[in-house]
Amino acid sequence: MREVSRGGGADIAALATYLGHHDPGFTLRAYVHLMPDAADRMRSVVDRALSPEADGPGTGPEGD
Repeated sequence: MREVSRGGGADIAALATYLGHHDPGFTLRAYVHLMPDAADRMRSVVDRALSPEADGPGTGPEGD
């Protein structure tokens, strides 16, 4: 499960379907203990998205 969700790149909805779960939320609740670094990965994604380098031209406070 860990390799499927982390290294394999499968999303939770696809994994839920594969496992026969009707609700991806159930899959997350059942297997969240196998994804201990999920919070760190999400924090990194949000940090990158909110960094000044993520802004395109004209989206900064100066309107460049």
